[in-house]
Amino acid sequence: MRALGTLKRVFDWKVRGVRWVEIIGLMLVGAMIFSVYLAKAAAASESARIARLERQITENGQRVRLLRAEAARLEQPGRLEALSRMAGLGPVDVRRQASEASLPELAPIPEPSPAVIVAPTPPAAPPAAQTPAAPAAEVAQ
Repeated sequence: MRALGTLKRVFDWKVRGVRWVEIIGLMLVGAMIFSVYLAKAAAASESARIARLERQITENGQRVRLLRAEAARLEQPGRLEALSRMAGLGPVDVRRQASEASLPELAPIPEPSPAVIVAPTPPAAPPAAQTPAAPAAEVAQ
């Protein structure tokens, strides 16, 4: 019972003739309106982004169709034959065709592996104590 009295006092508390509950309610409504505005703004920007991506997809689809048509035009056998004739190319002569048995003869000759030359190591010098000293006269000659 005492809790109800306290609750009634909170609801009846007024500031300049307006109850606190009404002030809090108005603030909550304002916060909800602001959050809905933000959500709508975010949705509008996402919608614009989606529309831009859909336009890009459509443009890319058109480019793909144009490129496929260009590839089909470039791959026409008559066009390729005319280009090969202008370049001096033609079908392979029957006498120049290799049989299966002659393939080993046509295989390229493997290049010999390079030889590695190792410089000889100089012989070890004898110790100075064992070397006989040459006379000065012989050195002068």
